[in-house]
Amino acid sequence: MKKPNRREFVKNSLITTGFLGLSACAQNYSTAVSSGELGSTNVTAEGYGPLLSDPNGRLKLPKGFSYKVISERGARMDDGQIVPPSHDGMATFPGPNGLTLIVRNHEVSPLQEDEVEYLKSSEWKGISDSKRYDSGANGTHCTGGTTTLVFDTRTQELKRHYLSLTGTIRNCSGGTTPWGSWITCEENVDRANDQLKKDHGYNFEVPANYEIGLADPVPLKEMGRFNHEAVSVDPASGIVYQTEDRPDGLIYRYIPNVRGQLAKGGRLQALAIKGAPSSDTRNWDEIDLPSFPVNQSVEVEWIDISDPTAPNDDLRYKGFEKGAARFARGEGMFYGNGEIYFACTNGGPKKFGQIFRYRPSAFEGMSGESEKPGKLELFIESQDLELLKACDNLTVAPWGDIVICEDDNESSAIVGITTEGKMYKIGHVEIKSEVAGACFSPDGTTLFVNIQNRPGETLAITGPWRDRIG
Repeated sequence: MKKPNRREFVKNSLITTGFLGLSACAQNYSTAVSSGELGSTNVTAEGYGPLLSDPNGRLKLPKGFSYKVISERGARMDDGQIVPPSHDGMATFPGPNGLTLIVRNHEVSPLQEDEVEYLKSSEWKGISDSKRYDSGANGTHCTGGTTTLVFDTRTQELKRHYLSLTGTIRNCSGGTTPWGSWITCEENVDRANDQLKKDHGYNFEVPANYEIGLADPVPLKEMGRFNHEAVSVDPASGIVYQTEDRPDGLIYRYIPNVRGQLAKGGRLQALAIKGAPSSDTRNWDEIDLPSFPVNQSVEVEWIDISDPTAPNDDLRYKGFEKGAARFARGEGMFYGNGEIYFACTNGGPKKFGQIFRYRPSAFEGMSGESEKPGKLELFIESQDLELLKACDNLTVAPWGDIVICEDDNESSAIVGITTEGKMYKIGHVEIKSEVAGACFSPDGTTLFVNIQNRPGETLAITGPWRDRIG
């Protein structure tokens, strides 16, 4: 007998253990797919028009747009340190006198001293151990962390840049806080060994400072030890949401004991679909479960997670066993439009990627939440590689569109998504590299992005942002 594929399974079954609460949604989803009503049909918008070739062979942009390289790997910074490699997630903050502060991640694995010349410099060696989270052992240095840039959008000039956190590993993405800091996330779960003095897999808070200086490297342990990617803070509640970059990861939230003081501890929880414990949102064909519905909101609940420091890197397994939902490589996350958007890099039947949005409850994290729970929606499920693939870092533009960075290390693009779910291209990297860290300046004039490798650059993009069509 021929084994039914996923769509046939949804149509013929619709009742599967652990997914009873979604059966009606799945039926509606099946009907809507055939009628072409959903965001999964991937409707296009005109955006800013066709992309034009770059004479420098770096980044295609629409007519009227241009970029400037403002910081490169290997350049000497104002504190004497060298710009680390692997530029990744970043965010902007308003600085003094109309300046823009940018905090930028560096997704760097531990390095041996003979691998990189700058590790031998007096400036690098002059950093005290108290300012390094992990100073490493036996010639190994932990060079992940963040740099801070001070930029003037009026003149499009970099005023200064400097190292602002060090001693961590693979700082991939993170998120801003309403109190003016950047939460940087380690995408790594290495334990202390003969090369590392400390366990890794934590978040760290970096103030957005104008003055040169390193942040105190305090691991936010109660936020969980796992393969972190990004965070987003709901300004209404102060609750922090988190993604986990695993093929079977969870979505977490952290309710701090003291709002705005994450290091003082809190409660870690994982997202579950109400009435449908241990749901699978990935929609992979090889998983014989009804598809998670597209463009339909489902109510959620939050499950307490114990032992957040997870020495065995098993929070996702324990959470799933308790009823939490699985997601396909949760990556970028951002608060905007009163909602929290997050990307799942290889979700969907074709594994091209998914974009979810979560609408917090009016009683988020409080006693009335169970009566009026938050709602989750699968907003976009890509069916076309030419429109969206390998969605990673994301931000919300000042006018409400989502801006996505692709990460396939082959032919990555910057993709815009309207609030109606229509997609368009903002830019296309002509170098074989990931594009990352999209964020707009506080005045809305400049989009900053990173070309992660070859050689590793931060670009400032300007143009008629308000003139998007369709």
